[in-house]
Amino acid sequence: MFGYRVPAPDQAMLISGGRYGMKGAPFRVVTGHGAFVLPFFRKVRYLTLAMRESEVTEQCVTRQGITLTVRAVIAFKVGNDEESIVNAGQRFLSDQDQMATLTGRIFAGHLRSIIGSMTVEEIVTERQKLATEVLDGSKFEMVKIGLSVDSLQIQSIDDMNSGYIDAMAAPHRAAIQREAKIAQAQATQQAAQAQQESDRKQAEYARQTAVVQAQYKAEVDKAQAESAQVGPLAQAQAQMSVLSAQTDLAHRQAELRQRQLIAEVVKPAEAEAEKVRVLAEADAQRTRVLAAAAASNNRVALDRMLIEQLPQIVREAAAGLSGANVSVLNGTDGLSEIAAGLVGQGLTILDSVKKSLSGQGPTSFPEATALEPPEPPAQ
Repeated sequence: MFGYRVPAPDQAMLISGGRYGMKGAPFRVVTGHGAFVLPFFRKVRYLTLAMRESEVTEQCVTRQGITLTVRAVIAFKVGNDEESIVNAGQRFLSDQDQMATLTGRIFAGHLRSIIGSMTVEEIVTERQKLATEVLDGSKFEMVKIGLSVDSLQIQSIDDMNSGYIDAMAAPHRAAIQREAKIAQAQATQQAAQAQQESDRKQAEYARQTAVVQAQYKAEVDKAQAESAQVGPLAQAQAQMSVLSAQTDLAHRQAELRQRQLIAEVVKPAEAEAEKVRVLAEADAQRTRVLAAAAASNNRVALDRMLIEQLPQIVREAAAGLSGANVSVLNGTDGLSEIAAGLVGQGLTILDSVKKSLSGQGPTSFPEATALEPPEPPAQ
């Protein structure tokens, strides 16, 4: 936009031409944001806030009167507050490179002053103390011109070939060399001891190796001798094992063959014999049943024939009485008794024949015989 200005992040925008700003300042300070600048009536300038560097190489005389060349580097910048920016702007806005030159001169003066109050030993061994005292001595002047120091580094100290620093360092160097020689001697001694220990260990290792090899050879020879001695015994044991295995195999084969014969011969034969036995028993039972049935039929037929012959038997008995001289005294009752006696005698004969036949099985019927006449009743 026309008339609107924005400073860079590491710049301070100084606007002059108005009556605003810090009291007594001839310009307005703007940082971190933009501002509208009225053309022709206002003027804008920029002051850098970036880090800058100044080198100082100064010859200084110590408290001992020894001249030293000291080289230092100062890192500084314009302060961030408005007062520092105003102070620096008033002094360096036209020629901002003068900040490094002026800073170097300020530090050179303070460096000579501080070194003049110290010995070479203090300067060499306490560089940080030297830098701190120089910073503290220049701080007020730097703030006054709007600058702030971030760091001061003493880079080198030279005695201009006077040999003082070398002489000062000689005892330390000698001590260091002595310590180095001692350390070297100790290291050499330790190396020799280590070598001796290594040689001893190697010799011990070689001895132990020889012992182990000898023991191993002795064990091998012993094992071979024992193997040679137990060879026949082991062979016999192996043969016995083979024979035992063959015997077990033969037993198993015999058992298998026995089971096979039982399955193929004995079991079928037993089954056939059982079949014959069962058939024989069945046939015998059949014969007994048929015989019993036949005997039963014969007895029925015999009883029937005997019954049919009973009248004939009675007639024959009666015929025997027809020629007999029998006196009947009691009339009709007497005749009845004689007839009853004949019938009773016929029944007795029939019963005897049945008993005889029941014990002998079926036989031919006996021929009829004459019956004795019954005795006449007593008069």
